[in-house]
Amino acid sequence: MSEQMRIMGSKKLPKELRDRIVARHRSGQGYKRISAALKVPKSTVASIVLKWKKFGATRTLPRPGRPAKLSNRGRRALVREVEKNPKITVAELQRCSREMGESSTKSTITAALHQSGLYARVARRKPLLSARHMKACIEFAKKHMKDSQTMINKILWSDETKIELFGVNSERYVWRKPGTAHHLPNTIPTVKHGGGSIMLWGCFSAAGTGRLVAIEGKMNAAKYRDILEVNLFQSAQDLRLGRRFTFQQDNDPKHTAKITKEWLQNNSVTVLDWPSQSPDLNPIEHLWRDLKMAVHQRSPSNLTELERICKEEWQRIPKSRCENLVSSFPRRLMAVLAQKGASTQY
Repeated sequence: MSEQMRIMGSKKLPKELRDRIVARHRSGQGYKRISAALKVPKSTVASIVLKWKKFGATRTLPRPGRPAKLSNRGRRALVREVEKNPKITVAELQRCSREMGESSTKSTITAALHQSGLYARVARRKPLLSARHMKACIEFAKKHMKDSQTMINKILWSDETKIELFGVNSERYVWRKPGTAHHLPNTIPTVKHGGGSIMLWGCFSAAGTGRLVAIEGKMNAAKYRDILEVNLFQSAQDLRLGRRFTFQQDNDPKHTAKITKEWLQNNSVTVLDWPSQSPDLNPIEHLWRDLKMAVHQRSPSNLTELERICKEEWQRIPKSRCENLVSSFPRRLMAVLAQKGASTQY
């Protein structure tokens, strides 16, 4: 393309020249011949002819709406910044925009990111996984992929959680695309049992929720053993699991302490081998979320009321919810394998 054609293609053509292009097209000349005769890029010739066919005019038509405040180049630069650091704030992006010579408001930057499919969402809190943790999750998933639904329904899932009296821990937003909440840059690593007002132990199976126990004082192996002694078999009995159920617990030191292991062995309890740092595999995590949402909607005013409401809402969790969560276990295993042991969408 000649220099003259390049310059003409980058500017608005005079109406007289546009009319000549259309006249030549109407006389039967092709785009290539018109381009060579009038020294206008062929793409420009095609654009003018198509506009004439569509609108019956060659003049520049008024554009709908206000011109974009942020150029395509500026928007692409902001998207690159977000992809490098999903936790970047809008204020930081605004500084980046100014450095590029495009001073944009926060709302303009937000709208531009929305156009690229990026939305601010609360960062999921996920355990910090090592290579050893991921390998253990993969081995566990492979081992239990072929477990029947009947076997899975005989599992009594358990865990501890802490519930705060007033609200939840502070939240952090990240820019991410839909379906990427579990990706490592979009999560916040956590240490288990970080904060709260009361601590609870609970269990459930596909048949419904079992016992929910408020833990008084500091939790240790002896206290955990006492909780199991009073509540484990009673929960299994209430849920009609029979004696040949499988008990699931994580690898908290209190759960793997010598006195706990001895109690489980002496009572012939079959314990599910469980990989460390793998809450994504345990469906009880979703029940804890349900419980916390239900409890805080009722706004308890003191710890006694908090405990009472927790137990009431635990009993109200529908059996169907428990069934659906337990039936998700095979999908959780497949997700672990798909993510090669890393955090999943669960």
